[in-house]
Amino acid sequence: MAAPEEKLILYFDDTGSRNPDHNPDARRDGMDCFGLGGVLLRGEDIPGVWDAHKAFCGRWEIDYPLHSSDIRGGHGKFGWLRKPENSGAFFPELQDYLLAQPVVGIACIIDRPGYVARYREIHRERMWLMCKTAFCILIERAAKYAERQERKLEVFFEQAGKAEDRDLISYMKELKNTGNPFDGDRSGVYAPYSSGDYRRWVLGSPIRKSKKVPMLQLADLLLYPMAKGGYDPEYKPYAALREHRKLIDDFLSEDERTALGIKYSCFPEKQKGPETGP
Repeated sequence: MAAPEEKLILYFDDTGSRNPDHNPDARRDGMDCFGLGGVLLRGEDIPGVWDAHKAFCGRWEIDYPLHSSDIRGGHGKFGWLRKPENSGAFFPELQDYLLAQPVVGIACIIDRPGYVARYREIHRERMWLMCKTAFCILIERAAKYAERQERKLEVFFEQAGKAEDRDLISYMKELKNTGNPFDGDRSGVYAPYSSGDYRRWVLGSPIRKSKKVPMLQLADLLLYPMAKGGYDPEYKPYAALREHRKLIDDFLSEDERTALGIKYSCFPEKQKGPETGP
């Protein structure tokens, strides 16, 4: 068992439907994507993150999880945010709280129309669910970031459902047994990990936890602006993350970002290299 100071920990959540053929209702935010992503943090920083979460929620008398979509829409237990005087005070404090945490945001975001257009003719009715593509890319990039720090990567994710959770665990097993499942000709430019690399740098299997874990709430709160940033780089919460160096791209050179940074897959205007998909 690695000591906390020897680990880099990934907490991740999902956004959107993982089904390529999902036809969402029109969204006001203009997004149609699936993504996996969240936060990386050092093992020794976790106690401080717990304390900061407790202090923030205590100030606002919140005894329920900080859920991104409910907060943005003023839904459910966050209905009180529909009052301008409440939202006007809460959102600046929430941003300050998020930006103060010792985390690095990382994600793989897949544009659904672009994904279907790119792969339907190749794979016909055998297209992968987008979660497999997103998971493999996310884990590889997180593990490579951990390797740079000479730390082992430990992975936690928010539980979704028995079948979905089993899928994620099976994807990790596949990575450790056979390596990346992507086409070698297209993915070679990214220097893909081998099965041995995954076994060396990733600890065990992904562990599912509930939204009660503060770090998974942070993952949820950062994932949406990372996804939205793929469509609108001027989106204020995304721009704030960039300004305060809270994303993995901020710790990479421009040349490295294509292979190691946040992945925006099948966004035509964002592609700077070959796809790594199936």
